[in-house]
Amino acid sequence: MPSPLAAVRSTTETAGHAIVRVLEEHGIQRAFVVPGESYLEVLDGLHDSTIETVVCRHEGGAAYMAEAEGKLGPLPGVAMVTRGPGAANALVGVHTAWQDSTPMVLFIGLIPLAHRHKEAFQEFDVQGWFAAGAKSVMVLDVAERAQEVVADALFLARAGRPGPVVIGLPEDVIRESIEHHPQPQLPVADGGMTGHDLAALRGALQEAEKPLFVTGGSDWDAEASQRLTRWLERHRLPAVAEWRTEGIVPFESPSYAGPIGYGRPKPTLDVLEECDLLVFVGTLPGDVITNGFLVRQGWQRRNFLVSIDPTLRGRSGAVSHHILARPSAFVRDLEQIELAADERRARWTTRLREQQSAFSALPDRTPGDGIASMATVMAHLVPELDEHALVTFGAGEHTNWAHRYFPTRSYPSMVSCGNGSMGYSIPSAVAASLHFPEREVVSIAGDGEFLMNGQELATAAQVGATPLVILVDNQEYGTIRTHQERRHPGRISGTQLENPDFAMLARAYGGHGIRVEADRDVPGAVAAALELWRERDRFVLLHVITEQRAQAY
Repeated sequence: MPSPLAAVRSTTETAGHAIVRVLEEHGIQRAFVVPGESYLEVLDGLHDSTIETVVCRHEGGAAYMAEAEGKLGPLPGVAMVTRGPGAANALVGVHTAWQDSTPMVLFIGLIPLAHRHKEAFQEFDVQGWFAAGAKSVMVLDVAERAQEVVADALFLARAGRPGPVVIGLPEDVIRESIEHHPQPQLPVADGGMTGHDLAALRGALQEAEKPLFVTGGSDWDAEASQRLTRWLERHRLPAVAEWRTEGIVPFESPSYAGPIGYGRPKPTLDVLEECDLLVFVGTLPGDVITNGFLVRQGWQRRNFLVSIDPTLRGRSGAVSHHILARPSAFVRDLEQIELAADERRARWTTRLREQQSAFSALPDRTPGDGIASMATVMAHLVPELDEHALVTFGAGEHTNWAHRYFPTRSYPSMVSCGNGSMGYSIPSAVAASLHFPEREVVSIAGDGEFLMNGQELATAAQVGATPLVILVDNQEYGTIRTHQERRHPGRISGTQLENPDFAMLARAYGGHGIRVEADRDVPGAVAAALELWRERDRFVLLHVITEQRAQAY
């Protein structure tokens, strides 16, 4: 007969181990961590779990990876960091998740309960630091609630408008033993169109001569993307993509009319004023889409907003009708609407598509005589990508090369940060490569942006992530230089960079590195990078030395 002690062991566990078990039971596949003594009990729980522990080099990189994982879906991304400095470094990922409405859970180890309010080592106010930028901040003060708190956090991160949830873990509390019990998942409501919503949208679409759909946000899945695309194409209706969220309607769809946001091509700025009906799905007319709350602000404008957030946080301008639904639920119900053929709408869609096709046509493949050009790089890279290729990038003018030319054909195929956060490109590429090991993951990084989290290539090498990194080295903070030239022409200040040999750095981190300086050498360099990349044994970095002020558009 089993001993009484064995029976006790089988029904109890530490709170730290319970946290890991609930994550595991809810389907979490990996946790992005920077270890700390404040949450050793959770790290110990990870030791024997099925959850992959991705050891990162900086808490900002770990938080970015978790945020990217939340975008890739279907579950929240999970990051774990320690108190004080670790929490401070991770705050950037929480801000990114807040502004991009990305489901994410950040666990932070805390000082013991008895040390509070004594300015103990690395003590900080977790509520004060995170409450303004997270959906919820919880502190596990009672060990017995560990399982409930984790389940609630995973639910809250996805419920309503998705976003980040922070859980503080006092190091003494997570060492306590508690009763083992199951903690079921909480279902998330998707909303949907009522009969009134259907009638209103059907009527508005039938009346409109120049309707336009705007897609965006992080709350999509592949099926919703495909169903919306089929419906738009069947009715010959156009859609534009919110800044940095391309791929919901595929790049080559006859309904896709291009990106819209900062640095947008002019036709997709003018079109917001010209169209007579806008239908926002998964996003809202915020400041980026409306060019700083300037475009389409008239209260007489007809705007339908499809959002699961009843408060419509972040919107501007008129709201004609609010449909409370996630994109998947909205698209499911949208298929009930059948519209009579209308040549005016068809001509409008054809015109917008022709503008986008001209804008996104690849540059001439023939190299020039001077320094390496990203136009030549894209001309030789894009035709070699498969239909499921995915791109990641952070912030800077280098991102426009992806906006203009990268073929976002299957959702998700563009992972970026709407809050303009630098340092995102490499961590998100690592997360995407782990999430989709069978897909081609490309990251387009700027030189200044890369140096903020490029050390996560060491993480890539350690865990077997294999992105292709195109590093655009123009020796400056290009976006800021552009603004500087507008306001203080000829007075360059604080924007110039002296950089290392990034190809050599890539090799030092354990990957392949190729450096190209002359445009005539670009075709061979791209071919060599692709040949190494397709071996899938390690990441590849193509270091492109290019001109300053050379822009995609």
